[in-house]
Amino acid sequence: MPHIQQDHERGIKILTLDSPHNPNALSTGLVAELHDALAAADKDPAVRAVLLNHTGNTFCAGADLTEKSPTGPQALTRLLRDIVELTKPVVASTTGHVRAGGLGLLAACDIAVAGPNATFAFTEARLGLAPAVISLTVLPRVRARDAARYYLTGEVFDTAEAVRTGLVSAGLEALDGILDGLRAASPQGLAESKRLTTAAVLRGFERDGDAYAEQSARLFGSAEAAEGVRAFRERREPAWVL
Repeated sequence: MPHIQQDHERGIKILTLDSPHNPNALSTGLVAELHDALAAADKDPAVRAVLLNHTGNTFCAGADLTEKSPTGPQALTRLLRDIVELTKPVVASTTGHVRAGGLGLLAACDIAVAGPNATFAFTEARLGLAPAVISLTVLPRVRARDAARYYLTGEVFDTAEAVRTGLVSAGLEALDGILDGLRAASPQGLAESKRLTTAAVLRGFERDGDAYAEQSARLFGSAEAAEGVRAFRERREPAWVL
């Protein structure tokens, strides 16, 4: 079964994450499909922009910890860079939960909107991991103090807080106006304007991409992460919780 639904509406390519069995987690199948769909949209002259949304109550749950071989850090780095380097704007829209690697996906998009019931959390530290690869897209968006708090505590926060930190652009009510604005802009104007806003993010990929991928791989191979993932699968607290 496909992990992504595709549609087209007045110049907007709509890519809907639709993998209900694992709350739209970044499985190898979903990542591969999303990579191909983005590449096709980039080459299609009928596409002015891409809208990334979801079915169900979760935008993306992060890494698929139910897979025997979860999506590797290099594949995730490539996907995030695909979005940042796309010549067309990518808008993320969520009405549900966004966790861990899903926040990297959200932050890679040029614009992100969220509904009043959306929630956000960087849960990696609670699993013996760290949000290494997704820092490439998250840290350029989020204020340093806020990143430190939510990276370290794993607290859940809401849409109003996500907007305040810079992770989200606006509430869901702004989506129609944003899409109409993109439709009114020229393809060249959009591409060149996006290059200006993503230049610093791409420099981060060049500078830190390999190191963050290596850090992620090292942590996933550690004993603490193994315990954290086991605890997640067994629906219990990991051994280190006080």
